[in-house]
Amino acid sequence: MGHVIVGMDPHKRSATIEVIDAREKVLAQGRFGTGQDGYKMMLAVGRRFPDRTWAAGGCGGIGRHLAQRLIADGEIVLDVPAKLSARARVSATGQGRKSDPVDAHSVAVAALRTDGLQVVAADGETVALRLLADRRDGLGHARTDTVNRLHRLLLELLPGGAKKFLSAQQARALLAAVRPRDIAGRTRRQLASELISELAAIDKKIKAANTQLTELVAATGSGLQGLNEIGPSSAARLLGDIGDISRFANRGHFASWNGTAPIEASSGEQKRHRLSRAGNRRINRVLHIMAIVQLRYDTEGRAYYRRKLAAGKTSMEAIRCLKRRLSDVVYRQMTNDAKAPGTGPGGHLGTATGSSAAGSNLCTGTSEKSLPGPAANDPMPNLACEPVRSSGRSRRLDQSRTAAIVKRSLLDAGEDRHTLTKAGTTHS
Repeated sequence: MGHVIVGMDPHKRSATIEVIDAREKVLAQGRFGTGQDGYKMMLAVGRRFPDRTWAAGGCGGIGRHLAQRLIADGEIVLDVPAKLSARARVSATGQGRKSDPVDAHSVAVAALRTDGLQVVAADGETVALRLLADRRDGLGHARTDTVNRLHRLLLELLPGGAKKFLSAQQARALLAAVRPRDIAGRTRRQLASELISELAAIDKKIKAANTQLTELVAATGSGLQGLNEIGPSSAARLLGDIGDISRFANRGHFASWNGTAPIEASSGEQKRHRLSRAGNRRINRVLHIMAIVQLRYDTEGRAYYRRKLAAGKTSMEAIRCLKRRLSDVVYRQMTNDAKAPGTGPGGHLGTATGSSAAGSNLCTGTSEKSLPGPAANDPMPNLACEPVRSSGRSRRLDQSRTAAIVKRSLLDAGEDRHTLTKAGTTHS
């Protein structure tokens, strides 16, 4: 018997499989539960065929739990993108109607017809980084929510309320001076005291999470934290979500994946590009934070931003151009890390950020294109190099002009304030 493909349509509590040969002939199929007994029965059906490869959809989402169990049992699993299986389904039925058996068949056919599908690997350090980054982001959102509720209560207890950036210790000192006599005031004080205790606990968890992330990122040998705009949470997010940087053919593909490459919207003689709202928005947010930090201090990023404004772009268009450049910086750093001796394809411990790489400078003329062509490498300073010097008065004016651009949501998380402090220390 020749090689077979075991296509699987996974769900939380069930999985439907179909086994096909090289001629797409159906050899076996069935629906099984994902519990211990159901999984053993499904595995037994697949192992009836010695030369087999499993193919599953959603290996990064709903199918992860089954894919990892199969890998632990020594099976080879291919990750079939949803678009490929959808094309196979439409081609087979002519109408694209869905059902679990049809989806399993479509996954198997797509895996059989497609070369170069990604082989699912066992969860490693990148998954651990992503999980911890998710936890850190959740703590940041919890802190923001707690502080917002605390501000509302303090505004009703204190004339004018409290200052914008509030720590648990500062809030406790303010609350100690309040002694309301009415029942509503005493209730507000009680709730505010409970929120302060919650805030202190969240801050403690954030500090521990940052420490753990810093240690784990340092253990990978990555040079991402050498960039002044990236803290432990952002570095973990980049490493965890990107994984193997070599899966991107070039910096243009990486920019398209993270949503910083604009989409061409030209018509006739008018040549223009519009904002892309696709891509990985979590990585896009990391790049946005990097851009905002560049604008707050005397950096090459700010100089590039000014040149874009002088060229007639709006402030938001100039920031998008800057984010596209920062995408190149991150891509170059991770590529250099991966090329370092003794590291894997997603590896780290690379050269300094000042080393050369194609398209690493700010004047590469193709970065505003949705599908960048060959780079025109004009020599100029790197974003991560020494800051541009300016007078104190000019610096204050520039900071006041760009302050309106900085969104409050980007500063609520402790990691972002840590990043700003780090950058301020570097560029002062």
